[in-house]
Amino acid sequence: MVRIREDDAPTPWGGKVAPMNSAKYYRNIPSPLGEMIALAERGAVAGLWFTDQKFLPRPDEEWRHAPDLPLFTALEEQLEAYFRGERQLFDLPLAPQGTPFRQAVWELLRTIPFGATTTYGALAQQLALLRPPPLPCPQAVGGAVGHNPLTIIIPCHRVVGANGSLTGYAGGLLRKAALLELERR
Repeated sequence: MVRIREDDAPTPWGGKVAPMNSAKYYRNIPSPLGEMIALAERGAVAGLWFTDQKFLPRPDEEWRHAPDLPLFTALEEQLEAYFRGERQLFDLPLAPQGTPFRQAVWELLRTIPFGATTTYGALAQQLALLRPPPLPCPQAVGGAVGHNPLTIIIPCHRVVGANGSLTGYAGGLLRKAALLELERR
C-alpha cells in the first residue's frame, strides 16, 4: 500500500487521503487499452482517465507535470498488474471529487466483485437502502457512474444495462468489453 503519511485516515469510499499542498500533479500512463492520464491532489489519486474519454478534465495552470511522483509509480505498477490479470483491487490513497450522491454511487461501485456485473437499476435499489426516499432513478445513477473520475480503480465498467447489454462507458464500449473480458479470464 502507498502511504504518504502515517496518519492518513480511511474515507467513505474505502481509500485513504493524505493531505499535502493543494497543487494538482499529473502524469500520462500507458495501458494496453490506450494512453491514460492520472491526477494526484493532496497526496492521493484524484483522477484516472483515458485521454480520449468523455468528461476528461482539461489541464489548467494549477496542474503540474510530475512523472516521477512515487504515487504515480505505484499506480502504474498496479495498473500493469491488473492488465496482466494479477491484481483485482487497487491499494492506493484515493480522493475522487464529487457530490454526496456521486460519492455514494462510487462507493457502491467499489463493492461490485471482480469479474461480476450489476445493472444501473440494481445500483439504484441498493442506494435506496442507504438513503432516505425517494428512490433514485437508474438514469441518475448512470450519470454518476459516467462521471466516475477513477476509471478502472472504481470499476464503473462492471455496470451493464437491465438486459445485460453493454451500455454507457465514458471510455468507450470497446474498452468496456475488453475490461470485462479481462476480468472473466
